[in-house]
Amino acid sequence: MKKIKIIGALAVAMLIHTGLRAQTADKEQLVVPLSQPGKAYKLDVGLVDGSITVIGYEGKDIIIDAKDKDRNEKKHNQRNGEGMHTLSGGRRADIQANENNNSVTVEGEAGKTTNLILKVPQGDATIKLSTVNDGDIVVSNINGQLELTNTNGGIKATGISGSVVANTVNGNVVVIFKSIDPKAAMAFTTLNGNVDVTFPASLKANVKLKSDRGDIYTDFDVVAEEHKPTVTNQSTAKGKMYSLKIEDWVYGKINGGGPQLMMKNMNGNLYIRKTNLNRNTNSN
Repeated sequence: MKKIKIIGALAVAMLIHTGLRAQTADKEQLVVPLSQPGKAYKLDVGLVDGSITVIGYEGKDIIIDAKDKDRNEKKHNQRNGEGMHTLSGGRRADIQANENNNSVTVEGEAGKTTNLILKVPQGDATIKLSTVNDGDIVVSNINGQLELTNTNGGIKATGISGSVVANTVNGNVVVIFKSIDPKAAMAFTTLNGNVDVTFPASLKANVKLKSDRGDIYTDFDVVAEEHKPTVTNQSTAKGKMYSLKIEDWVYGKINGGGPQLMMKNMNGNLYIRKTNLNRNTNSN
């Protein structure tokens, strides 16, 4: 197992456990070699405060750039009327990366807003990204399975080949596929924002769609399906009580049906687009 950590230090480049770390005035950079380069790998990145950007590239290592947002803001904003400014004794970004048999985990320190930019190999990948506050999740040119979770920020994934499960609370969800895994179920949800997903025209799916305070738009021909209301019963001392539960979901099939495709929000619209229409998505 390779365990590598970025923490405040001198502005030098050095080798730490097989991870190469270099520092500039604006960011820290960490190179994490995979145990089996060229083969399928897993990446799990978790932050409490900050943004995560992951970009696929033609390389064999995972390259991590870490920027301390709090420090950068103070550098530009904390100046007084006499022309004096704050001097910092070193970097405060604290990012830890672990690699074990092509499985990489990256974690940030709670209480510090850190923006991560990762360059990852374009081979088959299973990627899980999560953040909570003060940042978006942005992914591009990835081949594999993506699980993207945010709370107070948006999610945008473009040039994706594979499958995506994306969920946020406050923000838009925008995904554009180059190709999809024809056997994978997918889900795209937010509470406050639009869900806007572009699929290849060959998409085959059983759709389950719901927008409480918005509309649903699509370029695909969806064959609607009727679903009966759910009836539940509960035994009591005086007998049985029955309740009728009506859920305002839209069910249907695209191109004859396939794996389940679920899209849901409360405040916003849902968009299901075809790639070949070359439309612009204006949800972000």
